[in-house]
Order: sequence, then structure tokens, then C-alpha cells
Amino acid sequence: MTVTTRVVDYEQGGQTYEGFLALPASAPKGVVLVAHAWGGQSQFEQDKAKLLAEWGYAGFAIDVYGKGKRGETNEECEALMTPLASNREELQSRLAHALDVAKNEAGVDKAAAIGFCFGGLSVLDMARKNMSVEGVVSFHGLFGAPGNTDDKIGPKVLALHGWEDPMATPDDVMDFSREMTEAKADWQLHAYGATMHAFTNPAAANPDFGTVYDAGADRRSFAACQDFLAEVLG
Repeated sequence: MTVTTRVVDYEQGGQTYEGFLALPASAPKGVVLVAHAWGGQSQFEQDKAKLLAEWGYAGFAIDVYGKGKRGETNEECEALMTPLASNREELQSRLAHALDVAKNEAGVDKAAAIGFCFGGLSVLDMARKNMSVEGVVSFHGLFGAPGNTDDKIGPKVLALHGWEDPMATPDDVMDFSREMTEAKADWQLHAYGATMHAFTNPAAANPDFGTVYDAGADRRSFAACQDFLAEVLG
């Protein structure tokens, strides 16, 4: 399938953000936001937007840091992520605006969101705040609740999780399951055994830090994601 792409600059609060839009050759079945990991939007997220376009959706890789704000080292990435991880209302505001931009640029009303690591936390917050998405998919996401979750969660939720992820422990998983159940969410969690954090990223190769690529979990998780998106968007 022919995919066309373009960069989309957008504004919020006096700051410029840089989105990346990938469109299929035919009318998209919906738009799927791609929320980035802690380093900011990169080729990884842009490639996922293009994959979504191959599946028949508009893929929109969002930016919650600001144009040109990207991290290379762990220290740089943490410095970018921490202010938003500790101010979830600001993060949620940026996500909601990116959703509006994505729908407008793609020319569709139906939307979903997928996210990786910090982006997994981001899309879970979109569901927690009942943003206008049909469903969200968290890949090796962080599970910590923001403290302002709505009483009932409407969007469907799929969490794809490495059981040996040191950044989302079994206790975190149980807390997440209770949170989703109490909010009466339509939720599911797929846990991959002997699998660490960042299992979809071929560049992840630091077992001491807990980030290791796993080809099997990568393949299985994207198959689950494709099935989920077909369910919520068609």
C-alpha cells in the first residue's frame, strides 16, 4: 500500500510541537495516535505511524515535549519525562490537544491511540480521562495511576506487558488491574514471560537497566494490537 507522510507543526500554550502524519492511499478507517517513549518522538514512532497507514489507518506520531526537544542519554530522557510524569494534568492537556490536531489533519472523527514506555502511560491516561478515543494500546507502558482518573473509563484498554519489566512490577500490574476493574473498563492485559521493558525496540539491549528487545513478544504484541484496532476502528 502506498503511504504518504508529512510533518505537522502545531501550537499549544505558546510552544511549537512537531507531529508526523502517515496516510494510506485510500480514506483512513480512523486515526491512531502514536505516543513516544521517554526520549521523544523518533524514527521508531514514525515507523509505527507508517505501519498503521499500511493497515489502513492514519498514523499520527505525537510530540509532548516540544519541537526539537529530544533525549539521547538516559539522563537527558529522564529530564524530559519527569516534569510531565509528575504533572499528569499538563501531560493530559497536551495529549488532548494532540488528539484534536490528529483528527483535524487526518480528516476523521474516529480515533485510537498506541504508546510505548512513557507513551504507554500517556495513552492509558487518555483512557483514564475519557478522551474521545475508541481504545488505547499500551506497549511496555508504565502503570502508575495519575490520581485524577474518571470514575468510569469508556475507551477500551489493551496493555501489552513484559512480565520481567522492572519498571512495571507484578505489584504494579495488580494495582493496574484493580484500577481498571473499579473503573468498569473494558480492559485486557497480555503478559509475556521472560520479557523485559522496551521489548518492541530492536535497539534495546541493556539487561542491567531492564531494557531488552524480544522478537517473539514484539511479533505477538503487534498481532494483538492489529486485532484490537480492527475491533475498535474497523
